[in-house]
Amino acid sequence: MHIDKLCILGGVGKDGQPEPVGEITLRMGDVISVVGPTGSGKTTLVDDIALFADCDTPTKRRVLINGAPAPEEFMNDPSKNPIAFITQHTNFLSDLPVHEFLEIHAGIRRRDNILSAVEETIDFSNQLTGEPIDPKNAMTELSGGQTRALLIADAVIIGNSPVILLDEIENAGIHRTKALELLRKYEKIFIFVTHDPRIALLSDFRVVMQNGAMVKVIDTHDGELKVAEQIKKLDDLILHFRQLIRSGERLNEDMFKEDMFKEG
Repeated sequence: MHIDKLCILGGVGKDGQPEPVGEITLRMGDVISVVGPTGSGKTTLVDDIALFADCDTPTKRRVLINGAPAPEEFMNDPSKNPIAFITQHTNFLSDLPVHEFLEIHAGIRRRDNILSAVEETIDFSNQLTGEPIDPKNAMTELSGGQTRALLIADAVIIGNSPVILLDEIENAGIHRTKALELLRKYEKIFIFVTHDPRIALLSDFRVVMQNGAMVKVIDTHDGELKVAEQIKKLDDLILHFRQLIRSGERLNEDMFKEDMFKEG
């Protein structure tokens, strides 16, 4: 089934009152963020999306695909489910080598060129994490950051999922700026649950959650994109210092001032 749009119809918040935002429409190519304090209902919203809610969850929301309820095959057949949900819980039961794990998945998805798909997936993963993945390593040997990077790449390339939900990737050592740059090359719907200001400001718009309800939708404007560029400088500085520390180097205040205030 080809997906053109996904609509979220508002339900009720924790207080039982109707959500201030009654409808959100997402189209292919959209990148959005879900923001709000801890406990505001961010994860519940993406859970509703993942479950194709149809007034059958505590929020009473509805999720429509191309204007209609999701077909039963989406729920009953994992191979036809168009949504990939990359959560914070990434423990693997499989101790297969990375390349074998990906080859099996590509085979199930009936990819024409399995080896090429696997290579592209690993290359994509290694652009997201500072710890390159060795395809011969077992899945259970991967770090949290490597695992999240691999799952994102797998969902985009091998799974080719039209809708991808990502829960707080900033907590896993993922290169956020690079991730957004790479993901925008694919015509999919990306929904980030995030506390990270750069991810939020580089999204097309953000959904603000409070007390379990969607209370506001904010489109990103040019001024916020300029703020995001300033945040990028801080991010790059922190990544640079993190690498120095990992390499066993010492830091001093002069190094901070030099990098913090240099042009470009």
